[in-house]
Amino acid sequence: MLKQIPYFRLSTFYFFYFATLGAFVPLWPVYLKSEIGFSAVQIGQLMAVFMISKMLAPIVWGWLVDHFGQRLRAIHWASLLSVVAFAGVFISDHFTWLVIVVFAFGFFWNASLPQFEALTLNYLQDETQLYSLIRLWGSIGFIVAVAGLPFLWKWWSFEHYPFIVLALFIGILLATYLIQDKQYEVKEQPHGNIWVVLKQPIVIALLTACILQQGSHGVYYTFFSIYLKTHHYSPNFIGWMWAVGVIAEVILFLSIQRLMNRFSAYALFSLSIVITAIRWILLAYFVDNEAMLWLSQCFHAASYGLFHASAIHIVHHYFPGKLQGRGQALYAALSFGVGGAIGSWSSGYAWKSLGAEQTFLWASFFAGLGWLVSLYLLRKNSHAQ
Repeated sequence: MLKQIPYFRLSTFYFFYFATLGAFVPLWPVYLKSEIGFSAVQIGQLMAVFMISKMLAPIVWGWLVDHFGQRLRAIHWASLLSVVAFAGVFISDHFTWLVIVVFAFGFFWNASLPQFEALTLNYLQDETQLYSLIRLWGSIGFIVAVAGLPFLWKWWSFEHYPFIVLALFIGILLATYLIQDKQYEVKEQPHGNIWVVLKQPIVIALLTACILQQGSHGVYYTFFSIYLKTHHYSPNFIGWMWAVGVIAEVILFLSIQRLMNRFSAYALFSLSIVITAIRWILLAYFVDNEAMLWLSQCFHAASYGLFHASAIHIVHHYFPGKLQGRGQALYAALSFGVGGAIGSWSSGYAWKSLGAEQTFLWASFFAGLGWLVSLYLLRKNSHAQ
């Protein structure tokens, strides 16, 4: 089946997209703190603005694509405008200006991935289990960025960090021109209206669990690098902590097809969330224990890899045919957007007032709530495969 799809070309986009994410998420908060001097609250607010853009962009662009078509053209424009918008960081480092810049490049950057996910699934058609073999190249790109960039700072000042991110944005743009569009095949649809789908209690439960799960990640994506730095870990060690989590994710993606064949996506979805809750507890209490840090980072295979693979499978099921673009967009907007924005914004204030340990414990609590919601989803689909 892989011979019948443009595997290399699809994978190249994922590589550059997540390499950019690997350069942005771990190091952007550090850059804001060390090079510009922003406070924890300001950093949390900027990351929340980025997540808000992640909430709005997929919905707006998903609506445009589903109504006017031209999915690939939308991906081209979103990628180009993200390059232009990110270049705004070179104009000024004033907080208000960066709020505008972060929202702008986030709005365009976050628009392309859900549409490219739908494009990939259109190529795969009924072989959606092969998705992980393409998506794993995104994980490899992330690893290359987080493990490779710390070595670069030995020869190049960290103040030039934005140039690296800009170059990776350009890589995303160029990758979009390697692929041709692939229209979905129209099949008989039980639901032709997206509001009919969204009113289903099971879909509400799914999206609520996703919001809570990703909301719990807010403190991790915003403060993990700073957290380790304050506990006197080296930049190389911090880079490898990010990398080992994604290496575990790659191993998961390589075996996800067998897991999907053996267990239902709903069971794997629920399992991923409860492991996430345990992960944040480990980070709260064992940050000075290297062995426990390695273990908690290996849990990234579940908290992101298993969660995303199972969630995207379930979303693809409930949003068929012409609803695919908006289904993937809503999943990205509500989980990574709404959940991520709430998590990032609140973690900045919690980090300042409660401290790191309590902030991670609150993250575990919200993941636990997500797990309880996922049990309803699992019970309603107890016979699904």
